[in-house]
Amino acid sequence: MKFHETKPENLARAENKCRKHCPEETVMEDEDFLARFEAAAFPIDEWHHREHIKAAYLYLCRYPFEIALERMRASIQALNAAHHVPESPTRGYHETTTQAWLRLVHTTLCEYGASVNADQFYEEHPELSQKKLLRLFYSRELLQSPRLKGEFVEPDLATLPKAKGLARMDSKPRRITA
Repeated sequence: MKFHETKPENLARAENKCRKHCPEETVMEDEDFLARFEAAAFPIDEWHHREHIKAAYLYLCRYPFEIALERMRASIQALNAAHHVPESPTRGYHETTTQAWLRLVHTTLCEYGASVNADQFYEEHPELSQKKLLRLFYSRELLQSPRLKGEFVEPDLATLPKAKGLARMDSKPRRITA
């Protein structure tokens, strides 16, 4: 069973639990942030771990996990391409890192709920600010494997937490108003 899959009879109940926490309206700062990210308009020196977590949160408030992942992946790759970030063993897009962090944000969103905006969500969950958190799940040897860059690999030290539901189940994006 994949991370985001749940028995059909449990989907609606679990989805309602997660969805009720996502604000129907998002502050303009979040809308602008996501628009800049999707347009690959962030200067590279302004794109850090915090921005990755904020983007993951905003996508998960709007889309089912799989669509949030697709959008996150495409936007990171577009941003990297816009800044001519080379694909190498130590640079460029990393599938396992992206999916693992998206799963952690997803679990946090489902278990603790959304916030007024992405900045507040980040501040309310300092555990997500710890860039080296994945070391609790992945051994040093596995983290250095080139295989992790191109495909998602389950951790070898501890299982990633699983949300009891999906942040979004329907495929329609939520309307954002200023």
